[in-house]
Amino acid sequence: MLYKSRKTYKIHLIRHGLTEGNLAGQYIGRTDLPLAGAGVAQLKQYAEENDYPKVDCVYSSPMLRAVQSAKILYPSKDIQTVDNLREIDFGEFEGKTAHELESNPAYADWAAGRINSAPDGEDNTEFAKRLCVGLNEIVRDMVAKKAEHSAVIM
Repeated sequence: MLYKSRKTYKIHLIRHGLTEGNLAGQYIGRTDLPLAGAGVAQLKQYAEENDYPKVDCVYSSPMLRAVQSAKILYPSKDIQTVDNLREIDFGEFEGKTAHELESNPAYADWAAGRINSAPDGEDNTEFAKRLCVGLNEIVRDMVAKKAEHSAVIM
């Protein structure tokens, strides 16, 4: 019996650079913040000092911080945004810090895993499913393009 050879596809997941919200310790999901100056500098330094994976395709969350990060790390590549890679919606917790929320009983329940979403936020399970759909979109696109290596900036 003959077997078809199988291809290996490599997907490198890369976190976006720092935003002012990250530096302040805020929960930032749906808020479309740009990279902070420190985030830009850090990514440029990483790009100079490290060998980021050589890739055929670059995919990104549509969030500005992710697209900016992708352009810094892969300046010669076209960036394809994938809407399903958007960050989670933190609902009432969006833009707040853990310190600001520490007296909120819903925050305590959410942080302890007793509830599956922040009030008026995206359900963790639905978020995970959405990310899986996004990853499936990427794999299908890679197969169609015969691309074996990709970077995904989120």
